[in-house]
Amino acid sequence: MIIRLSLSSLNSRRLATALTVLSLALSVALLLGVEQVRTGVRESFSNTISGTDLIVGTRVGQLQLILFTVFGIGSTPANISYDTLEKYREHPAVEWAVPFSLGDSHRGFRVVGTTEEYFEKYRYRRDRGIRLAEGTVPKRILDATVGHQVARELDYQVGQKIIITHGISGAPGISDHDDSPFTIVGILDRTATPIDRTVYITLEGMEAIHEDGPPTLSTGPPPTATAVQEPANPSVEDRAGPPAESITAFFVGVKSRIDTLRLQREINTDESEPLQAIIPGVALAELWRGIDMADTALKAVVALVVLVGLLGMLISLLSTLNERRREMAILRALGARPKIIAILLVIEAGLLSVAGVLLGLLLNYGLLAGAQPIVERAFGLALPIRAPNQFELMALLFVIVAGVLAGLVPAFRAYRNALSDGLAMKV
Repeated sequence: MIIRLSLSSLNSRRLATALTVLSLALSVALLLGVEQVRTGVRESFSNTISGTDLIVGTRVGQLQLILFTVFGIGSTPANISYDTLEKYREHPAVEWAVPFSLGDSHRGFRVVGTTEEYFEKYRYRRDRGIRLAEGTVPKRILDATVGHQVARELDYQVGQKIIITHGISGAPGISDHDDSPFTIVGILDRTATPIDRTVYITLEGMEAIHEDGPPTLSTGPPPTATAVQEPANPSVEDRAGPPAESITAFFVGVKSRIDTLRLQREINTDESEPLQAIIPGVALAELWRGIDMADTALKAVVALVVLVGLLGMLISLLSTLNERRREMAILRALGARPKIIAILLVIEAGLLSVAGVLLGLLLNYGLLAGAQPIVERAFGLALPIRAPNQFELMALLFVIVAGVLAGLVPAFRAYRNALSDGLAMKV
């Protein structure tokens, strides 16, 4: 009975009720959104690489090294020699070592030069391997395999030719390697990682496009004019010597985890070349520590926004008290005690809080669904849409309880008004 009366009272003030619920819902949506984006991004970053024990590159700091090799963020530093890769590939503690060469792009997507072994050894989301949606991995000098998002955004199919651009550029320009077009031979399956935004070529192809003229075989006559227009695409085995003079970095898998720290120390103290070996998990932990202060500040801002939403509800209930004295007088005339009137206002505050939380949940998931493709397109990271976790459920319960407690203030004032109105002499 009293709940139905509360609903009728709120319905009689539809505009004020709607604005109060919307204000609270926006603060709840922000609270949930920030928490879910924060945990989702951490989860996506952590799941981007697994099964790789060390990443080895030049000495630039472990955060920069993992950001540009794994996530494609930041500038590419100086290279390391290919001989260094060969040296550690033969190390007794190393099970496999995969080269990784950066520096070029295709229409805003980064280009990676690597070997077939990369597609066999790289793991993400614990133990998932890279799979092909169609075609094959690059095997010839001018072969290219593109990520899922590259193919989708640029509407690429197997067999199409593409031009690689020197450096990072969003569109073709004067630094295009247009004398050596690559042929798409494969399209990767979706991974929801930066792999989807990557074009993969062979190390030999990366080396060839930076030579003068189109790629040629190790033997035979110089290329003719016709060959310049339509360059040959020999197998990588036809090319003499190492696949590249230098590379950006290489990924390492060790035979035993207990060798990881010893091998890392050995690489970091190598006097033949300035090298740095990082453990991906440790580098990501450092990244989270670096943003902890910003994380705490963001949580404080969100808490203040929720507080403002609750204060808005309190102000709305208080501002209508004088307008509702006639309503309270009618209830008193019908036999309602002052305590019932106070309970009525507390229930109204509780209903407003519950409605704000429910609407906030809907807004949060709607915004997350809209942000998912944007974040994946921009950063190659997936934002998982999941049910609220324990912390988020506790936060929602806190909002409801705080809303009910906020309703005690107008309830107390209504209680006093009801008593004074009931004792006032009518003339």
